[in-house]
Amino acid sequence: MIIGLTGGIATGKSESAKYFNELGIFSIDADAISKELTTSGMPAFNELVQAFGRSVLCSNEFLNRKKLANIIFSNKQAKSKVEKILHKRIISCINEMILYNRNKHDVLINAPLLFEVGLDKICDKIIVIWVPYDIQVKRLMLRDNLDNAAAKKRIHSQMPLKEKIKFANFVIDNTGSKEDLKKNINNLYKTCINISEQDLCNK
Repeated sequence: MIIGLTGGIATGKSESAKYFNELGIFSIDADAISKELTTSGMPAFNELVQAFGRSVLCSNEFLNRKKLANIIFSNKQAKSKVEKILHKRIISCINEMILYNRNKHDVLINAPLLFEVGLDKICDKIIVIWVPYDIQVKRLMLRDNLDNAAAKKRIHSQMPLKEKIKFANFVIDNTGSKEDLKKNINNLYKTCINISEQDLCNK
């Protein structure tokens, strides 16, 4: 089974993927693939430098991810450029990993842009990690050391959570603690996803 995991920025996707991985599910992290593709010397890295100049590099010649993120979230054209450079490469890597692993394990695709890039079409089930907007803002401010306005700008640059929920099979509330999240994931997988082929659990 291929499970798509998504949500908004700072809603807890990576933490959720970790707990699914503990259940024996092979996890594919789209953000981790993106980081690997943009390491120094990689073709995507070279294209990013060509598109944005050496100002997006740190003094050690590595990509300054924080600076690039600030550019992306403040400029739609820049965001489109980065997506054009990265998305096809990320999807290709994900498809290769699925082909290699799907006969051995259930596979989880952890992708913030699952719907936006069409990865939802290859998923058997889709899970959205949800938190209330005010909590999402606070968590993003704390995680990325942003002020309130900058955090809201980044959240609003993505597909709204309420829209993602419309296309989800399951929604996990991550308002509580990490222990609560882990419990919710365990219950969902054991009582719904793992037996979904017998249709013993409704959406």
